[in-house]
Amino acid sequence: MDALEACFETHAPLIRSYVRRLVPAQDVDDVTQVVFAEVWRSRERYEPGRSLEAWLLGIARKRAIDHLRRARPVLPLEAAGEPVGADGRRDSDRIADRDLVRRALAALPDAQRQAIQLAYYGELSQREIAERLRVPLGTVKARTSRGLCLLAAMLEAA
Repeated sequence: MDALEACFETHAPLIRSYVRRLVPAQDVDDVTQVVFAEVWRSRERYEPGRSLEAWLLGIARKRAIDHLRRARPVLPLEAAGEPVGADGRRDSDRIADRDLVRRALAALPDAQRQAIQLAYYGELSQREIAERLRVPLGTVKARTSRGLCLLAAMLEAA
């Protein structure tokens, strides 16, 4: 047991510091204790030619992950109910709006729809869109602007 005690005295600060980044502060000491209990139980698996610190940190990582998995609250599906939007409305309103936008996008000319989809859904910059479509940057800006104006008019009319 003297070897474990020496290992704990030498390496506990390293393990605590590492575990502190992974688990809540109030659980650091508990996880550190579990780590050193695991070190004692699996001491035969340590290879003296390899880094003791790396072996200890590997155990610490696994025990911290185990701790987080156990600590995650589980909510029964029946208790979840219907999801509510941020302002108290049901998500159905947002789904309907999303469907309306998709239908309006589909009605746009292909070039305008493509530019808008790459910008908003593909998260590309206008320069990246120009490179991908092999068109001048000004063309992408014009297509996007015209498409957004037409989209706004269609959505307002709906």
